[in-house]
Amino acid sequence: VQLQASGGGLVQTGGSLRLSCTASGRTFSTYAMGWFRQAPGKEREFVAVVSQRTFRKYYSDSVKGRFTISRDDAKNTVYLQMNSLKADDTAVYYCAQHRSAVPGPIPRAYEYKYWGQGTLVTVSS
Repeated sequence: VQLQASGGGLVQTGGSLRLSCTASGRTFSTYAMGWFRQAPGKEREFVAVVSQRTFRKYYSDSVKGRFTISRDDAKNTVYLQMNSLKADDTAVYYCAQHRSAVPGPIPRAYEYKYWGQGTLVTVSS
């Protein structure tokens, strides 16, 4: 499985970006898809996940209400719409494919089998 993330860039505080992640090599629609991020000097943290057929979505408290995860199975793509961006959102964002169709409410990185290469989001104040 290969995951290709894109859409990162430089944006001002309060602005928006939409990240995309396209998958190949494995039945995309069968598995939950998630986004994680890692800021400089910090550990990787969970951002959002969407289950198979979009039955469930979970978000970290830090992005809830500002970010929206979605998926288009016809395009093998998962999206992360990021609004009202803050300086604290600056990080490398990674998409990942879950090992199952429906994730639990507590995110665990080891439950994700495949990872993309990351795309850098920089929010300037």
